[in-house]
Amino acid sequence: MNADGEADDRRAGPRSLVTGASGYIGGRLVPELLAAGHRVRCLARSPGKLRDHPWAGEVEVVRGDVTDEVSTATAMRDVDVAYYLVHALGTGRDFEDTDRRAARIFAAAARAAGVRRVVYLGGLTPAGIPEVELSPHLRSRAEVGHILLDSGVPTTVLRAAVIIGSGSASFEMLRYLTERLPVMVTPSWVHTRIQPVAVRDVLRALVGSAEMPREVSRAFDLGGPEVLTYRDMMVRYARVAGLGRRFVVPVPVLTPGLSSHWVGLVTPVPASIARPLAESLRHEVVCREHDIARYVPDPPGHPLGFDEAVRLALQRVRDAQVTTRWSSAAVPGAPSDPLPTDPDWAGGSLYTDRRELTVPASPEALWRVIEGIGGENGWYSFPLAWAARGWLDRLAGGVGLRRGRRDAHRLRVGDSLDFWRVEEIEPGRLLRLRAEMRLPGLAWLEMYAERDDDGGTRYRQRALFHPRGLLGHAYWWGVSPFHALVFGGMARNIARAAAADRTPTASAGEPTP
Repeated sequence: MNADGEADDRRAGPRSLVTGASGYIGGRLVPELLAAGHRVRCLARSPGKLRDHPWAGEVEVVRGDVTDEVSTATAMRDVDVAYYLVHALGTGRDFEDTDRRAARIFAAAARAAGVRRVVYLGGLTPAGIPEVELSPHLRSRAEVGHILLDSGVPTTVLRAAVIIGSGSASFEMLRYLTERLPVMVTPSWVHTRIQPVAVRDVLRALVGSAEMPREVSRAFDLGGPEVLTYRDMMVRYARVAGLGRRFVVPVPVLTPGLSSHWVGLVTPVPASIARPLAESLRHEVVCREHDIARYVPDPPGHPLGFDEAVRLALQRVRDAQVTTRWSSAAVPGAPSDPLPTDPDWAGGSLYTDRRELTVPASPEALWRVIEGIGGENGWYSFPLAWAARGWLDRLAGGVGLRRGRRDAHRLRVGDSLDFWRVEEIEPGRLLRLRAEMRLPGLAWLEMYAERDDDGGTRYRQRALFHPRGLLGHAYWWGVSPFHALVFGGMARNIARAAAADRTPTASAGEPTP
């Protein structure tokens, strides 16, 4: 970083604009581009979500959105290659209109700025099926590709089917279905033929596409070396993971809607995301060509086979090295208003539940407990109440409590944490979470580890709720009788866990591991 707080720009390579840098693919593409010598600029609605990424100090971040003409045009200035890695899936019934409008704005801005190439990651479409008969998800992805190809800017459209990599929605769906159900009653789409591709090969193609000759402007199919059915993938996943034999029983009556709820019941992937994945599996999605190799040659051992892609993904999961997850991007429609400041906030009612405790432990021990909350560690409070709230959220179409954590020990701004998202983190002091469950209002949960005036350790906890309408007020007063049990119990149990922590604390001036 330079004296002005901006990323140093010492590379001589192309300047690449990455949209969707807080998402699953975008968050992995940025370091790959940096390693290849690119100067990277990220367009982000909430730049703070990129703050804690290891590469944050090496990129330029522009606040904006692809649906906004002004900010998109600003982000395109002096750009050589523009990566389009966003889509509006799940934002409502009009998501196709939003995708269409965003793609047109992006295409026009790229043309006006003289960008030499646009690169887009779309979805592989089935052969012989008219696009009007595709699922809304695939149809919209295909339309965005057409809009970008018609932009007048040389464009690379990469069309991938199922992406296998640690943290991808497709991989998580496959993983949890296979691990949790030795006997699986499944939809008929388990017999659909698919050509999965490793995330490493997707990233390699994205980076390599930046150097394509100017006269090349077309779509490329992107797949691994094997064509498998979804049933084959589950059976082979079980073998690679060392699980017992899996029995798959297809049931034709499971529609995409029903099967998405079934997937949402068994896996952390909510029905809103599972449905487009399931709908996309109704038709065979197999590559019709591998022309990408003419411009991005396959190195030895690539494309990776399915078993090797699964093995690498599982190793990442077991080593807690999952850099991005399908939940890295914010939940569509989730609130983005800033936390109301107090005491001078004038935006309406703001309900607060406060808890404070003296903790017989060091602030470092208390912070370890705070930062480790959620996921497998739970919420240090009445587990049945949290589980019930998670199930209610899933039934209402929300994300539920099972998204877990990206890393078992460390959090960063933008991480999903069960049905919360990390909005702010001050290492060693503050963790602020924003609720992403279905609520009639906005909610936050704050946890502090502090020194008190006597040199002891103080734990402060604050839950805030900004109600929306009469239903919001009724919700708060309906659940407030349980706050002593849920929030009070949480504060006490966090304090006990910190007191029981026997991890050595680094001396002053020593780095904490």
